[in-house]
Amino acid sequence: MGRRGGAGRALGLAALVAAVCVAGVCGGEFSVLRSPQSVVFRDGSWPIPGERIPDVAALTMGFSVEEDLPWPGLAVGDLFHRPQATVLVTVKGVDKLPVKGLSYPIENAVPFSLDSVANAIHTLFSEETPVVLQLAPSEERVYMVGKANAIFEDLSVTLRQLRNRLFQDSSVLTSLPLSSLSRNNEVDLLFLSELQVLHDITSLLSRHKHLAKDHSPDLYSLELSGLEEVGKRYGEDSQQFKDASQILVDSLQKFADEMFNLYGGNAVVEVVAVKEFNSPLSRKTRSILQSSQSTKENPYNLAYPYNSDYSVIFNIVLWMMIGLALAVIVISYNLWNMDPGYDSIIYRMTNQKIRMD
Repeated sequence: MGRRGGAGRALGLAALVAAVCVAGVCGGEFSVLRSPQSVVFRDGSWPIPGERIPDVAALTMGFSVEEDLPWPGLAVGDLFHRPQATVLVTVKGVDKLPVKGLSYPIENAVPFSLDSVANAIHTLFSEETPVVLQLAPSEERVYMVGKANAIFEDLSVTLRQLRNRLFQDSSVLTSLPLSSLSRNNEVDLLFLSELQVLHDITSLLSRHKHLAKDHSPDLYSLELSGLEEVGKRYGEDSQQFKDASQILVDSLQKFADEMFNLYGGNAVVEVVAVKEFNSPLSRKTRSILQSSQSTKENPYNLAYPYNSDYSVIFNIVLWMMIGLALAVIVISYNLWNMDPGYDSIIYRMTNQKIRMD
């Protein structure tokens, strides 16, 4: 009876996940290609909210998050051995990739950023200058902190640099099977240039292997849009798109293995595949109508929810006030009952008049 009940619950969960994905809520896939033994990912089909992916990266690195993550895919690992690096590659233009590892559907695929994780690393390990690299080659967006400025100073980050790098020595064009892709097409070159960036990152990092053995964690966040452009140019049913997808899968698997080995098996390599995001990434701004809008949203004037540090601050203030109050009471009681004729030894030894008498 217990086994039937467990099987029924598993089938029910799978049916629920399938129904949610069919409805269009699940719009991508989160895959874990490599991870150390200290980070435990469970095998299952639990959908992960797209906006909580940065929290997963933070928790795997041992950092705290503002809100609890009720996602059963990430288990409690070894708290005393955290990974030395987290690598997150975002691939746009496809819902899933046939990579090796654990995969989870993404619920509500919204744009996300690892800025909070990068700020935490920079704040806690500012003196050790960790490696923080955030790069989107097709959009020419790059953000480097710490030793990444010295390691990846020769990394191609602009479209012109990426194109020139493809026709230099040790280029991926000499090793990749291009199949139906062409060297004379701008869209194909953009896709291949992103693969060249993956190769150059591992090549440059291999020259500074000592940085992978320090005590500060490193962060790599890459966004690849070349496959999306190939799909727009040729169509998702074309042979070019199929060949590009297979080349990308092989390159990502090789990139994951090389990064995992460079950090001595103590790195987490994750891939997020999303066809398109549901909404653009925008910063929150304050409006002059915010006060009136907040009144409509909260007609009962309810208090805002407390953060996770409220209980800690409350106990510190409470017991400090109790200790001060007890100290005042004890001091006042002793002063009130002090013998007015009693002179301390300090007074008797320093009073010259009494000493002469």
